[in-house]
Amino acid sequence: MFRKIDDSISVAAQIGVDDVAEAAKAGFTMIINNRPDQEEPGQPSGESIREAARAAGLAYVAIPITPGGFSAAQIDAMGKALGAAEGPVLAFCRSGTRSTFCWALAKGSTGSDPDELAAKAASAGYDISPIKPLLSGL
Repeated sequence: MFRKIDDSISVAAQIGVDDVAEAAKAGFTMIINNRPDQEEPGQPSGESIREAARAAGLAYVAIPITPGGFSAAQIDAMGKALGAAEGPVLAFCRSGTRSTFCWALAKGSTGSDPDELAAKAASAGYDISPIKPLLSGL
């Protein structure tokens, strides 16, 4: 369920309130929600995940990203959230792809090697080739 990209971040498809306790047990210190509320009928609200995170002692950051693409503000917010984390982060969206892309774009904006980012994403089952050309041009 939680796919490890590296020691600092894992990603997941939509999580539920019960998954937050599992994330805390797994050692995560922050949850980043990259999914807009009401993107799909029946998905848990960001507020319910935030409340569960608070109850579990986890930091929570909402950076909703629609399937249409990423803004500079979203990439910057992801970088700031990752930088503020006091341990491993769990980021989620509908499938984990947007979270992985946003992580890669945030890391690319600080000079991380695009090939290394692609290899880490691939080890978690995600293909970032559609955005890889952007990683060295940030």
